[in-house]
Amino acid sequence: MVRMTMNMNCIKKWLVYMGVILFTFHFSLFISSCSEDDSVTDEYANWQERNDAMTEQWAASGMKKIRVYTQDDTSAGKNSDYIYVQVLEAGDGVESPFFTDTVRVGYRGRMIPTTSYTDGYVFDESYIGDFSWHTAGMSTFYCGGMVPGFTTALMNMHRGDHWRVYVPYPLAYNASTNGAVRAYSNLIFDIAMLDFWSPGDPHPAFRSRRN
Repeated sequence: MVRMTMNMNCIKKWLVYMGVILFTFHFSLFISSCSEDDSVTDEYANWQERNDAMTEQWAASGMKKIRVYTQDDTSAGKNSDYIYVQVLEAGDGVESPFFTDTVRVGYRGRMIPTTSYTDGYVFDESYIGDFSWHTAGMSTFYCGGMVPGFTTALMNMHRGDHWRVYVPYPLAYNASTNGAVRAYSNLIFDIAMLDFWSPGDPHPAFRSRRN
């Protein structure tokens, strides 16, 4: 009887011990999860306000600005009604694509810089690494099928142009989330215009540009 009582006491102690271990393990997981959630929250804290402030910086930078194609210039527009353009390379073309044309371009799209992505998170791209006319992957699509800011840029580019285009979020996905792009995200695109053609025209054979 004494031995049975001692065994029962040992079992109870063992169960208490295991309970403490399990509690400590689950509690540590909870703390870790909370830390990760805090990290994610901090990364995009005040995201809309930060993107609004970035638009104002772009507007004050003196960069070339172009009114979105859906508006005319008969009245003064807000800073978010424009895209802002840094010309990385000017081509020798003289024509620009129409809304209904098909374009062949190299591009990379990213959001504004954050703590973890100091150049901005890249959410889409047609090429890897540094851009080169010789090696960059090109995409072909309908000019008017993109977000308004991207289409506006395309409709003002010439063959051989390579632009960095800064798009306020009202001209991108606005208050909507799209894939990896968060709501209220300004977008930054590097766009290289290789070629374009109108409906009914024969599709030019693909070729990289040779300088």
